[in-house]
Amino acid sequence: MTRRTLARTAAAAAALLTAACSTAVGASGEQRPAPEAPGRLTHALPDDPVHMALPATGAETRWTQGLNVFGQQVARAAAAECARETGFGLPEEVPLAFIPFGELPDLDFLGRHGFGHSAEVPAGAAEPAPPRSGGAAEIRRCRTAGATAAEQVTKVYQPLQMAWFGALASAAKRDSAAARALRDLPGCLAEQGYAVADQKAFFALADRRLMNAPAADLDRVNSELGHAYATCMRPVEAVREPARRHLRKRFLIDHAEEIRGLRAALVPALHRAGKRYGVPLVFPAP
Repeated sequence: MTRRTLARTAAAAAALLTAACSTAVGASGEQRPAPEAPGRLTHALPDDPVHMALPATGAETRWTQGLNVFGQQVARAAAAECARETGFGLPEEVPLAFIPFGELPDLDFLGRHGFGHSAEVPAGAAEPAPPRSGGAAEIRRCRTAGATAAEQVTKVYQPLQMAWFGALASAAKRDSAAARALRDLPGCLAEQGYAVADQKAFFALADRRLMNAPAADLDRVNSELGHAYATCMRPVEAVREPARRHLRKRFLIDHAEEIRGLRAALVPALHRAGKRYGVPLVFPAP
């Protein structure tokens, strides 16, 4: 994974908020694990699709990341099919990536892989070179076709998901217990060797270090940052996670009819789209 991708992943977490046998020792004297390889992929679905669309824990966001990427892959596959049928090629796009949720940190994943070693999104099958490039109107038409195809999946869960994320954000502002736990974060990070005022400052520092680390040190720096953040955020998540689970229980009751529809429709919609466009439904896993 490139330096910019590592830094971009750390920045995304903030917004939403090399030797294999070596170890690093933090300021507290704690032995830190050696950098690990990127995460793997899994096809395993949750027992309840609610956990994929409406995550309450960092681990559940692995399914949500896969769900988000799947919709983008469907859009790209449908757009490419439209262009291929018309006989032109679409402009190259930035490769897709699994982007974590900063407000729902997956501490086990971060502690093992740092901020940039997520699993890689599978690349689509190689296509033969198109006979020509598309014009602006042609490209817009096929991009629209792609968005329409993706909407057949996203319409099943996205309105409810947006309401859930809104409820999470609103509850987070009123969570005094989590606010108290976060006040201990700077002290813990200082013990790990990172003198920062708060979580936002840590993400800014992580971004700088990932961008400026020598190439030979990049994996180690990434691993140490992820380990420190995961270690120090565990007391915070120990407070926040039960509160989010309780909030979701109330949310499911308040939106019972929509939840029944989501449970009935989401997985079949994913399977139909995957079969129609040849897109695998995969999720990052430690």
